[in-house]
Amino acid sequence: MAVKEIPVYLFTGFMDSGKTKIINDTLYGSEFAANDEKVLVICCEDGELEYDEEKLKTVNASLVMMENEEEFTPENLKSITDEYNPDCIFIEYNGTWPVSKLYQMDKPKEWVLAQSIATIDSTTFEMYQTNMRQMISEQYMYAELVFINRCDANTPKNKFRGYIKGVNRPAQIVYELKDGSIDENEELPFDINADVIEITDADYGIWFMDCMDNYKKYDGKTVHFLGLVYNPEDGKLRRNVFVPGRFAMTCCADDIQFLGMKCKYDKAYELAHRSWVDITCKIKVEFTKEYKGMGPVLYPVSVIPAEKPEDELVYFS
Repeated sequence: MAVKEIPVYLFTGFMDSGKTKIINDTLYGSEFAANDEKVLVICCEDGELEYDEEKLKTVNASLVMMENEEEFTPENLKSITDEYNPDCIFIEYNGTWPVSKLYQMDKPKEWVLAQSIATIDSTTFEMYQTNMRQMISEQYMYAELVFINRCDANTPKNKFRGYIKGVNRPAQIVYELKDGSIDENEELPFDINADVIEITDADYGIWFMDCMDNYKKYDGKTVHFLGLVYNPEDGKLRRNVFVPGRFAMTCCADDIQFLGMKCKYDKAYELAHRSWVDITCKIKVEFTKEYKGMGPVLYPVSVIPAEKPEDELVYFS
């Protein structure tokens, strides 16, 4: 007999970051409510906004509170699943519990993680990122969708995007304004329509992530930046290929990674590994095995030896 699959929607984020609101909005949305599915909401913290159990009944939903981390065990989750026999499950996870625990633990065999959504309060995000970086990054590290709410014209979206993409590059990011509408304006700290897009050290991380995620809009564009050469002598790269890039600090000093793009250059063999170059190049979107699909490939217009910068690292802020 086939096991009934139950889609599980996971909501992570610090207390009062908007998890309960987004769950309520989903449950009472006309499209979801019309499905008449039996829903189980597992709430792991008691925030400022509470669930109305009588109202939940109108959309065929039940609420189970599980505020002690010791209760959040495979055995209890299995028992609750059997008792309520839901068609889908919403989990409002506790913002002080490690999200990795949920991913690593044995879950009921019926559970299928359908989507993971992290909520972030834009008004406190920078403070948490500065003072509790590891703890806050845990909340959005595994999320497919990061929902940043309470935004306004002064919200540093580029900085926030850098924080998130530094530890979770595939994540989709949505910015919600204070009036509840979605902000679809994309802000970049460089002129993407310039004849030559100037990428400063301060903007390199943001440009790299945007170019890798949205490579189509850079097809045919010309960019200029200072890069560190990856060109090892062990044959890992073909003779006419090197990778210019920068080492970037993502969430902390222990999490530094090299951000570089494939560059086709017939004089790549002349470039010493870990040397610095001032590079101007044209971007072409191509299929490459390194990207396991389509992505930006650089074609140099000029490659000039350069001195290393005072700070070799780039950041997302």
